[in-house]
Amino acid sequence: MSLRTKIDRIAFRTSASLAICCVLILFLILVGLIIKAWPILTEHSIVELLFSSQWSPLKSKFGFLPFIISTIQITAFSLLIAFPICLLAATYFVELAHRSTLKIVLPLIDILAGVPSVIYGIWGVLMIVPLVRDHIAPLFGYTTSGYCIFTGSLVLAIMLVPVMMHLLIEVLQAIPQELRDSTLSLGATRWQMIKLVIWRKAMPGIIATTILGISKAIGETIAVLMVIGNVVQIPKNLFESGYPIPALIANNYGEMLSIPKYDAALMFAALLLLVVIMFFNLAAAYVLKRVSKRIA
Repeated sequence: MSLRTKIDRIAFRTSASLAICCVLILFLILVGLIIKAWPILTEHSIVELLFSSQWSPLKSKFGFLPFIISTIQITAFSLLIAFPICLLAATYFVELAHRSTLKIVLPLIDILAGVPSVIYGIWGVLMIVPLVRDHIAPLFGYTTSGYCIFTGSLVLAIMLVPVMMHLLIEVLQAIPQELRDSTLSLGATRWQMIKLVIWRKAMPGIIATTILGISKAIGETIAVLMVIGNVVQIPKNLFESGYPIPALIANNYGEMLSIPKYDAALMFAALLLLVVIMFFNLAAAYVLKRVSKRIA
């Protein structure tokens, strides 16, 4: 056996081992969370845990519905704000702006993406909370402390913008220039080219970026925890306080574990978060496969 063949075999086995380790780590995390959450799963049914709104650990009542609703609301509304901004801004920088503009903007986007989430949280407390409390909420006829779903969604949307915009810029730049030139040569306007050709060709990447944004929004903790109010209730509107699942885990783990089953309840919350993110990623893979076939 030649030296080159041996090196190829070693490289193949090393790569395969590392790939198996990645899958194994996810499996071990999942199994570990199930084992830790098992005490509460044997005492309460899944339906009771997911659809009950009663949260009283001292009375052994663990209803996760308020946390689930808060997580869904803040994720959906933040994505509703961030996605159009990111898509239109990325389209402008790639398709319409001068190339020098993109060279200036990209480093700034990278800096924003690297800012710690606690900085966004402090900025939200100092700027967004008073803005929502004194101006935005009264405009819609609501009274609020400023620590609410709307504030958390704004802060989270601002955090999502640099990450999603950078990915969308990369996706749009990957489209061949020949496709743009041929479309314009047929008499299409720039807007028609963007809408009917560029966005359609970039659809798999746009979907993947959206799913990544959802996963990041669901798992974001510190900044949201600082501005959302952390009140156990089902928010009836965007100007009421909420309590998303990551904030529940961060606020309580290690503090009140002397309460029976409380640690198992928090591990169930972590398990729920992991399962939801896995579902979104699997759904994204399926959608991407279908969309890619349709476009091809």
